[in-house]
Amino acid sequence: MGLTLEKLLIEIDGFSIAGDLTVATGRRVALIGPSGAGKSTLAAAIAGFIAPARGRILWEGRDITALPPGDRPLTLLFQDHNLFPHMSVADNVALGLRPSLRLSAAEGARVDRVLDRVGLAGQGAKRPGALSGGQQSRAALARVLLRDRPLLLLDEPFAALGPALKAEMLALVEEIATEAGLTVLMITHDPADAERLAQETILVADGRAAPPVATGDLFADPPPALRAYLG
Repeated sequence: MGLTLEKLLIEIDGFSIAGDLTVATGRRVALIGPSGAGKSTLAAAIAGFIAPARGRILWEGRDITALPPGDRPLTLLFQDHNLFPHMSVADNVALGLRPSLRLSAAEGARVDRVLDRVGLAGQGAKRPGALSGGQQSRAALARVLLRDRPLLLLDEPFAALGPALKAEMLALVEEIATEAGLTVLMITHDPADAERLAQETILVADGRAAPPVATGDLFADPPPALRAYLG
């Protein structure tokens, strides 16, 4: 089943965005559209930070519309990564497992394994400021993995990276999502990102999130709203 937005409507200060669609379990889906169209607003509602005016949000058929953010089966990764500068990389990552940071030996080993998985073996004792931008992205992704939630929302987390590093991170997300069977929703302004990662793409424009369409098909024959956005 996956993620379903059932006749969803979000209204904020005169702005509205509607969606009636399903993202199948295990699919990687991009959300693309003009700035201000409502992509991040939609993600915030799915994550539980904004209450919809009407409609429901379901995960695998279960209504999660009223669940608080921490109880939802998802992790949201932002562009700023939310790494605490005064804490070590390992402690920043361990927050995804246990916010108290009182880890058992087995949990500490899990942190080490996930750092190794994202290419940060031996970097755990450093502070985030000592890492490159790409390494900080990897640390944020490691924390996501430790949270072990089946739905991953990416709100342009790699937008500040150069093209080569961004391509590297998108490849890592694809690899990890495939291994873990994650469902991925990625907000992007860049069609190349959608084509690189997403099997399907949702166009967010004119107050509506359209049902997902195969990414190649969408960009090969874009509807008027997408054509206007792409220029």
